[in-house]
Amino acid sequence: MSQADLGLLEEGQRSNFIRLRTLIILRWVAIVGQLTAISVARELYDLQLELGLCYLAVGVSVVGNLVAMFVFPEDKRLSEAENFLMVMFDLLQLCLLLFLTGGLHNPFSLLVLAPATVSAAVLSLRSTILLNVTALALITVMVFAHLPLRTTDGEILALPQVFVFGQWTALAIALAFISVYARRATKEMNAMSDALIATQMALARAQKLSDLGGVVAAAAHELGTPLATIKLASSELIDDLDALPDLQDDARLIRAQADRCRDILRGMGRAGKDDLHLRQAPLSELLREAAEPHENRGKHITMDFAPLPGGGAQPLVLRRPDILHGLRNLIQNAVDFARSEVWIDAGWDGSRVLVRIRDDGPGYPPHLIRRLGDPLLRRRRSAADRGARPEYEGMGLGLFIAKTLLERSGAELSFANGAAPSGREGEAGTPHGAIVEVTWPALSIVPPETAHTPLGENPLIET
Repeated sequence: MSQADLGLLEEGQRSNFIRLRTLIILRWVAIVGQLTAISVARELYDLQLELGLCYLAVGVSVVGNLVAMFVFPEDKRLSEAENFLMVMFDLLQLCLLLFLTGGLHNPFSLLVLAPATVSAAVLSLRSTILLNVTALALITVMVFAHLPLRTTDGEILALPQVFVFGQWTALAIALAFISVYARRATKEMNAMSDALIATQMALARAQKLSDLGGVVAAAAHELGTPLATIKLASSELIDDLDALPDLQDDARLIRAQADRCRDILRGMGRAGKDDLHLRQAPLSELLREAAEPHENRGKHITMDFAPLPGGGAQPLVLRRPDILHGLRNLIQNAVDFARSEVWIDAGWDGSRVLVRIRDDGPGYPPHLIRRLGDPLLRRRRSAADRGARPEYEGMGLGLFIAKTLLERSGAELSFANGAAPSGREGEAGTPHGAIVEVTWPALSIVPPETAHTPLGENPLIET
């Protein structure tokens, strides 16, 4: 899943994830609650309600549910418009019932918040605003117009006007606050879910490439014998066909093509065995492999490897797809934004392994440093930025994938900006841009020496 693919999951499409059955079940729960509240108010507290109208309001909801159950399939996914109409219907039905039972003097008036919360979680911003405005208008009308709650003695149960105003104010504030809260929380969860899917796909792709190396090595090994047989047979035919030059030329062509296949398979087998067997590699080689795809992109990459105080010889580290992919994403980000130079420094001692990646670009936006690593993080691009890099659509997904993969390997990441000399804007070729530091505990990335054992020949693959 690419960044462009994730960008297609807009709010309107999110509403398509809701099944009709889910809203039907929620509506049945509301219907049972409404009938229970009417019965208790009538039988236990002897309130004189307009039962005919109340049951009519509940009956409309029952009929709507029955129609939805028998006309549409249970697994139907609602569109944005259908979701909006369902929630709007529930809001109007609830407000009608409140109008018949005291308006804002009814303690159940707080249930107006339920449709607004649902709309904020699953509907677009336009639909959410329209539902909230409708709810606010209806509760405002109910302040002045509603059927009062009466007892059998004719006494009207009513709150003081100051409490009615307080109830209206509280509902108005709650409509706005809960809608914003539910919307932000839902967007965060959706963004995290999308980014985690992208991370899993990236890791699965890296793992498939690693597994493919083993398959290629085994295939090259097994095809070596039949190709040798073809070459031997063609050589004998060349010797036996001196009197038939046309057939002898065909035999030479067969031998030449067999040699070509041998060379191709030899290269594939070497690459496959390297990928299969190099489960461990020196730290410098791991970083060179991570940087290799970005070496010819017009930016100079400088690497420096030195032990930290108390460190010894350069360690062998785990050459895992997640570590390699995470480092490659960080280097790609540095190369994307660098003016001309990227620096990759590595250090180690007995307790940790440290990798620092710097560039001479503009650095991270200061107001976003604390949020780096969040998925789908966008920022408004300046005209100069768009002119310099028109093809770039930063969503923060690359950094999120790198951060997630590296943290799964036991690393800790920190982001910062370098300081330009004397507080001036730095020049190209000086490390004043973005800095990302990756630190592993040695036990997380350096395998025990006893684990470094030969892996043996590639297994035979049956066909």
